[in-house]
Amino acid sequence: MVPEISIVVPMRNESPNVERLYRELTSSLAELGRSYEILAIDDGSRDDTFELLARIQVKDSRVRIIRFRRNFGQTAAFAAGFKHARGRYIVTLDGDNQNDPADIPGMIQMLEQQDLDIVCGWRKDRKDSFVNRRLPSMIANAIISYATGVKLHDYGCSLKVFRAEVVKAMKLYGEMHRFLPAIASEFGVEIGEKVVNHRPRTHGKSNYGITRTFRVLLDLMTVKFLSSYSTRPLQMFGGVGVMMGAAGVLICAWITYQRFFGYQSANRPLLIVGGIMALGGVILIMNGLLAEMLSRTYHESQDKPTYAIREIRETLPGRSREVLGA
Repeated sequence: MVPEISIVVPMRNESPNVERLYRELTSSLAELGRSYEILAIDDGSRDDTFELLARIQVKDSRVRIIRFRRNFGQTAAFAAGFKHARGRYIVTLDGDNQNDPADIPGMIQMLEQQDLDIVCGWRKDRKDSFVNRRLPSMIANAIISYATGVKLHDYGCSLKVFRAEVVKAMKLYGEMHRFLPAIASEFGVEIGEKVVNHRPRTHGKSNYGITRTFRVLLDLMTVKFLSSYSTRPLQMFGGVGVMMGAAGVLICAWITYQRFFGYQSANRPLLIVGGIMALGGVILIMNGLLAEMLSRTYHESQDKPTYAIREIRETLPGRSREVLGA
């Protein structure tokens, strides 16, 4: 039987948390009263995480295990989980037991009742250190919300509920798992946010640190470009190039005008600045044209549409047809 709900849980060196997480997940999902599966992704664990998961899987066929050959990172683990998930709804959470599985039923109900595509958890009362975890997260959330236009309080919370058709079309790289709502917004989805319980970590240590913030900011640049200019890169490169080139030409023209009236221009730094800006503008415009060619090749070679259809309603001879998530 195809399950209705797929739980995707990346795990790496989480052996002390495996059994408790399994108990809490099964208890919470049993109360929900719907068919489900648990996809545990072993992301190159060096402890006995996989062995514990394997024992559980032998007893419970609803548990499926995806074991990586080495550590590929949380984004890759989510991508593998999304690909192999069979449920209509896909739930993601961390394997360290800081996310509370008891929040899952309420998030699914919110998704259905408000006709949303994604419900994101908000760790309003977060149980982490302020300097190393909460402060960088607050700064990152503000920057991401401003840059992407998707206003969320907590991009870093892994506890989220998705409609399967939303995430299965995504291609994830780098540290982009935290940008899932922003990436999905490109397809015009409806996103909600729900306050969830956040618990202190009782076993192991976090794999995240303040240095990861810089990698997040670099990935944010990629997300912003892909969401805003992936189908029209010339508008970004060309816009900046035209302004820079025009400023450079005006500077050079002014220097040339002054030269006719006896001013020395050969050794003036402003002449060099003008020349560099004019040349830089031309280079940016050319890069924009090359990016346009790459963008068209990317979409046309994969037959990838530049739009996303929510549903199709039409009347055919003798019957009506409605296709959701086409």
